[in-house]
Order: sequence, then C-alpha cells, then structure tokens
Amino acid sequence: MRVNRMLPLATTAMAIALAGIASAQDIAREDTVIFDLDRTIQDPENFNWMTDGTGIRRMHGAHQTMWEPLFILNYGTGNLDPWLATGFEANADSTEFTISLREGVTWSDGEAFNADDVVFSAEMALSNEELTAREVATLRAQVASVEKVDDLTVRFTLNAANPRFVVENFGVRIFGSFLVMPEHIWSQAENPATFTFNPPIGTGPYTFTSAASNRAIWDRNEDWWGAKTGFQDLPDPLRVVFLESGGEESRAQLIATNQMDAAQSVSVGTFEAIGFQNDAVMAWHSDYPFAAADPCARQMEINTTIAPWDSAEMRQAINLIIDRSQIVNIAVEGATTASQTMFVEYGSMTPFVDAVVEAGYGLSPSADAAAGQALIEAQGWTRNGDYYEKDGETLDVAIHVNSASVEYTRTIDVIVEQLQRAGIDARSVPVENSVFWGEVLPFGNYEMTYSWLSCGSVNEPWTSMGRYTVSDVVPVGERSPGFNNTARWDGPEAEAYSAIVDQMEGMPLGDPAIPGMVAEAYGHLSAGMPFIPLVQSAKLIPFNTTYWNGWPSNDNYYNHPFHWWNTTHQIIHNLSKAE
Repeated sequence: MRVNRMLPLATTAMAIALAGIASAQDIAREDTVIFDLDRTIQDPENFNWMTDGTGIRRMHGAHQTMWEPLFILNYGTGNLDPWLATGFEANADSTEFTISLREGVTWSDGEAFNADDVVFSAEMALSNEELTAREVATLRAQVASVEKVDDLTVRFTLNAANPRFVVENFGVRIFGSFLVMPEHIWSQAENPATFTFNPPIGTGPYTFTSAASNRAIWDRNEDWWGAKTGFQDLPDPLRVVFLESGGEESRAQLIATNQMDAAQSVSVGTFEAIGFQNDAVMAWHSDYPFAAADPCARQMEINTTIAPWDSAEMRQAINLIIDRSQIVNIAVEGATTASQTMFVEYGSMTPFVDAVVEAGYGLSPSADAAAGQALIEAQGWTRNGDYYEKDGETLDVAIHVNSASVEYTRTIDVIVEQLQRAGIDARSVPVENSVFWGEVLPFGNYEMTYSWLSCGSVNEPWTSMGRYTVSDVVPVGERSPGFNNTARWDGPEAEAYSAIVDQMEGMPLGDPAIPGMVAEAYGHLSAGMPFIPLVQSAKLIPFNTTYWNGWPSNDNYYNHPFHWWNTTHQIIHNLSKAE
C-alpha cells in the first residue's frame, strides 16, 4: 500500500452534519443515498443559478435531483438522450433549431412545464446582462431570438450557424446545461439577478427539504410527473443527501465506514486504503487504472514565438523525449493512461482518435530520446557535458506550472527530469492559480507550461480543434480570446490546419467526412506541434455498494460517473437497493 491503511476518524463537524441528516426526518439509512460535496455551501438559501460563480447553487443537489435538463449527452455513444425534450430539428444551415418538449411534464407544485417556461427563461437570459452564469452567457452570445410554436414546441433562431447549438446549451456536454426556470414564479421577481428563488422548485423527482453550509437534503416527490407518464419509474432512494466531506482523508473515512455512498475523486493510495477496510467500495475500473477519464486531457503548451521553440523540429524533439508512461506511473500513480492524440478517449470520440492513429499521427506512450536528440543536433546544438549548447548559449527551458495541484507539479517534475537527462536544462516555475490563469497563460508569458487547453470535445472533434486556428492568434502580451491558441501558432502548417478545421465548423454532427478531415488536419498539427498531448486526466471516484447497486462503471457504461454534474439524474435512476 502507498498510504497508511488506517483512515482517520470523522471530525466533530462531520458528525454534526451526519446528525443533521438523521434528524431532518425519520428516513432509514438504507433508503438514503449520500453524495460527497467537495466544498462549503456559501449561501444555502440562494437558488439563483443564473449569476456568476453559482456552480455551488446547482451541484449540492439542485441540478442532480430537482432541475432536469432537456437532453443528456451520452459519452459512450455520442447520442443526446431525450429528457424534458423528446427531440429537435435544425434547418439546412444550422441557424434555426426547433425543440420538441415532452408531454405531461409538471413542476413539483403541479403547474405544467411547457414552451412558455423555455421561452421565458431564454428571453430572461437574452435581455438581462446582469445574469452572468457561463450557460447564460453562452446562450446570449448564440441566440438572436426564441419563439413559442405551440405548447410543446420552441424555435431558436441563432446569430450564426452552429450545428452544436443543442448539445452546447441543453445537452449537459460538460458539467451543466442551461436550466429552464418556472415562468409562473420567476415572472414575479423584481430583479432576476437578485432573486434567491427560495424555496426552489423543479421538475425532478426530488424536492428541497433543507440546507446548511455543509449539507443539503432532498426528498422524493411521490407525485413526480415521470412516474405518472411512464417516462421513468420513481427512483429507489427516498432521500438524497449532499454532504461536505472536508477533504480526501475524511471522505475516505466516510465511505469506508458506510456513511457515504459516492465520494469525490481520491488518489490511488487512498482508494487502496479504503478497499482494505471495505471491499464493497468500487471504482470505474475494477483494477488499474481504476479511474475514469475526465474531459480535459493533459498537455504541454508551447509558446511558438520564443526561440528556440519557434522551431517545429525543436518542439517535436520535446515530444519524442517525453516518456508518457513514466508520467502515468509516477505522477498519477497509474490512475490514467497515456494520450494517443489531443482528444479525451470516450467511446463517442473513438472514430476521431482511430482516424488520427490510423493516419500515423498517434503518440507513443514511451520515449525515443535518441530520436529527439538527433532533431536537436540537426538544429546545430552540440552536447557539452550535461547540456546542449549553441553559439555559447545553453539549451534551457522554464516550464510554468499551476501550484494549486500536486498532480500538476508532480507531472512537471517528472518532465523536467526527463529533459534534464536528454541534455536540456529544464526547470519548473510554480505559480499560484490566479497568476497562472490571469497572467501566464492568456498573455503568452511562458516558454512551456502544463495545462489542458484542448479540452472541450467529448462527442465531436471541432470544439477542441477549433481552439488552435490562426483566427485566434494575437501578439504576446495581448490576451488570447477564450484561452484559444495561447501558443500563438501561425505559419503555413497552421493556416492549412485552420482551413480544414474552419470547414468542419459548419458541418452537421455525424457527417461521415469528418473523421477523414480530422486526420488530414491532424497531419498539419503533428508537423507544427504547438502543444504536446501527455496523458488522459483521471477522476478516481469511489462508489459504495453496501446500500446501493447500479453505479456507473466501465462494465456498466450507461454514462460517466461524475455525480456533481447535471447528468446525475441518470445515476440516481439506475440505483437499486442492495440485498
């Protein structure tokens, strides 16, 4: 074992929180499912999700149990599973989308959910600049107008063509979606930006019971519309609780002692310690790498404007010297896999990953340092003792890294050692989180850095590939738009790449020509190497089967296991009481 097998005892604060759960109403533990919450609920009486920084107003149960999405993106198949909506149609140029709503949906107070709610919520987002949540801003930037066709049909007209409109706004692509609010309540608010929406209601199978700074409790609505219409059975848990665990050690103790059913991510060593105490705890994989892939695969960003890294051959040399398997084994304790491409390796991304690999552009998990050194020497560098030199200068590189996570700093320590052995005087430059995202990355104030800026594509390739086109190139010292192309990659290869990717932007999702276009564009990306994919990002999420079965896993892949997302509705509906 990598850690002490003895897990710590629960803290006093945690014991008080657990007592609060028990006293809220007499519901047995075996009828209650308890999810881990990795942060304090700052304002437990505010359920306005539409203002900035309000993720916590959703992820303590509101958008997992109460607020349902229109669709849920399935990471395995790439399909949009219907939920409050039944389907959609787009016009020929993807500037107009007509969404069909499910019949028989009601809010928990009995009012009908219909097109009036969708139109009202969208128009509220379009007309109120004070509503600044990410999903609100995305919808506002894309939509020109919204109209009710009939009680169960809504039409959105866009400012520009976007075949990804539905999945980006209503499909829970990553974390959340634009959430429809009840018109009959929100229309009474004097100011939507300050409205607290307390008590909240939703269309989901659970209603709000109580919340404090360290826990929120939701109880089953026996009159839920989904069971009445035959859409879904009532979920088995009578109560759902989101409980702040207080960190990795305490969440490990809680799940090991059956006081929690679903934890936030832990390290491999901690997971092994949990398993030593409780063999009912499982993860996505039953053995290494245990963890599920997070949407944001890790990579090395390279500033292509700074010599000698303005040379594509020098960037390719770094790629050859890096040993991804060593990063997997040392930096993340074997909890992930080496990346083959820039893409996260979900089932829905397989056609695009396969197209790149089959075209010969896939990355090796192991290093070929000799080949990398040959490229360096071909550029006029000569090894003199420990390091390469040229014109009296030592070949060196500073690698900035966000110090907020041990994963980040440990990975760069491994890479620094690899580069040092190959003759490059590399060093790590840790900076705090706000500096990293506020000054280093967006303004190009780095030679190399560790990040995940190709994050975004989970079911189609354009979202990630579109982040590196020449249209987003700005001078060093000027903020990169949306953190796009912070490498400042330009020139013939970048232009050829951009021409293909720009063409892909307007093509319908699922167009059979896209995998081939991805491979063609990737040839230019591989030649230019403005960033170096490293490893898949890992989320090792423990689930406890003492009280509940049906947790998502690689063998039970109805969707991913991220239970702080809007997709958690699927997890809860799949749970069944353990014998």
